[in-house]
Amino acid sequence: MSVNKNSAVADEPIDVLIALHPKFDILDLTGPMKVFTTAAHDFNDESSKAFEVTIVGDEPKVLSEQGAIVGSQITFKEAHERLEDFDVLVILGGNSEAILKADAQPLGLINDFAELQKRDPGRERTVLSISGGSLFLAREGILSGLSATCHPDFMTKFENECSDAATRNLQERTDVLEDARYVVNNLRFDIGDEDENPYIRRKSDAGRRPSQTARKGSMSFKETGRRESIARRAAMRLGGLRVVTAGGNSAGIDAALYLVSALVDDGCAAEVSRIMQWNWSKGVVVDGLDV
Repeated sequence: MSVNKNSAVADEPIDVLIALHPKFDILDLTGPMKVFTTAAHDFNDESSKAFEVTIVGDEPKVLSEQGAIVGSQITFKEAHERLEDFDVLVILGGNSEAILKADAQPLGLINDFAELQKRDPGRERTVLSISGGSLFLAREGILSGLSATCHPDFMTKFENECSDAATRNLQERTDVLEDARYVVNNLRFDIGDEDENPYIRRKSDAGRRPSQTARKGSMSFKETGRRESIARRAAMRLGGLRVVTAGGNSAGIDAALYLVSALVDDGCAAEVSRIMQWNWSKGVVVDGLDV
């Protein structure tokens, strides 16, 4: 893959890097991975897969919290060296207290991925955390000034981590949303009328059925021939890094479906949902910006 790719909506598959740490939660991995590996530009053409998934871990085999062992494809050292190759970084939950206490991976990878976006805002990148993985983003200061959520059982710890990071780095606090399936920051769509756009989701309208005609995903944006403004992206927080935090295990599937909708198109996400027999519950999208 060329490191000169400007956006995740290029012809080649979108490269996803999933980080494993000791005693990660297996459902945080398998749910989104099923979504990404199922997505395709043409479901009748096996060669048109929309995503390519790579698993990174410190060891060749990583033990999950549930006792299942998953093989990693590259080491964290290799991941750091190849970081420019990836469009999406997925951070899982599980064993969060031990990881935070040891200041272990994937904390360093998260920080380097965010710094890469700041240095290279011409490339569209996304970081997605699931469940307790949001604690790792909070510790690294990624969520300062953004909106975010976490697994309900870790909400107090999450709020404390966000507050500590803001104080430590002299940055803005995080707007913690407790009842969202997932929260998206640094939206990149022609948002149109907020009342009609289903990507603008607030707690007050969480139960409203969105209009399917209003959605303008990345492929639609691409087909208009319009170009994204790199200068405007660079002016966004974190150089325009899209930051998505999901709540519990199943919310990670919802967030992954959102990314399919955003990076491929809504029809693809709908077909993945049908194949998985999954009822896609929408989350909250904030600070939409037409770039």
